[in-house]
Amino acid sequence: TTTASFSADFYLGAVDGGTPDTNDPFMATYGFQIDLNTSFTGEDSLDISLDAGNSSTTTTGVTEFDGNSTGDKLMVDGVSYTFPIGTATAFVADNGDGSALFTTACTYGGPTNTLDDCGNVNAGISTGGVAAGASYDFGNGFTAAVGYQAQDGDEATGIMTEETLDAYALNGAYTGDNYGLSATYGVIESTAGDPAALDDNEDSYLALNAYYTPEGNLPSVSIGYEIGDDGSKTSLEEITSFFLGLQWDEVGPGSAGLAMGHSSTVEGTEEEYMYEAYYSYPVNDGMTITPVVYIKESATSGQDDATGLLVKTSFSF
Repeated sequence: TTTASFSADFYLGAVDGGTPDTNDPFMATYGFQIDLNTSFTGEDSLDISLDAGNSSTTTTGVTEFDGNSTGDKLMVDGVSYTFPIGTATAFVADNGDGSALFTTACTYGGPTNTLDDCGNVNAGISTGGVAAGASYDFGNGFTAAVGYQAQDGDEATGIMTEETLDAYALNGAYTGDNYGLSATYGVIESTAGDPAALDDNEDSYLALNAYYTPEGNLPSVSIGYEIGDDGSKTSLEEITSFFLGLQWDEVGPGSAGLAMGHSSTVEGTEEEYMYEAYYSYPVNDGMTITPVVYIKESATSGQDDATGLLVKTSFSF
């Protein structure tokens, strides 16, 4: 059985300040995606994603939406196959993420790229490339998963070789009735140093996440903290990320959220916090409008903080 789903996203946005420290014009870009899902046994899934779009890093006004940047061409974004092995689940993929089967304890669903990892920025390996992994559900809310990834661009040197920049990660999680906890540990071989000695240049990260959803009209609370060591430096440098998010699932006809955090801050440098607020409004079953406003601090002397105003309109069919 094969099913197809389609989505189109239209982005509008502008940023005042930031990098470069200029006023960006109001930008308009789009993204389009086709997802094809095929099951041969009813328990497996062959997934192919086709993407198109004209967003790129030069369209600064909408960079935080992390849209497709294929130059208006329809391209294969990823191919993966998920299948059972006994009572476990496994997957293999090209241009996939080693963390595809991981569970991150976070209920926040904000639209921006900086904060959507909920603080699990590096440990949850997700840089694309050849990937594989497996997960197991122990029951009673406990799950565990493992993932491998040959970082994107390593196809010429193979996988699991001395020349390949490999990444490995472990994930464990507990999900209760209204709360959850997860821990993710990742080891990522660095781009620095002699390729024959990459094993000596490994970055390691530990991410801890939790969420709590109270009863009534109170928002769910999600928090994440990641700490890592950059093994490519002469002396180890600590790298940290932090996230705190509140989400109201029912605010009028839609949902709303507030969040703050910083990403991959190197020891000895000032944290560049980002603050955001968004509202997601479902116009109908196939169309959702999501405006978001954010402030992103800059630690660079003489450079203003960035203030962004973005609107994302999504169609699914």
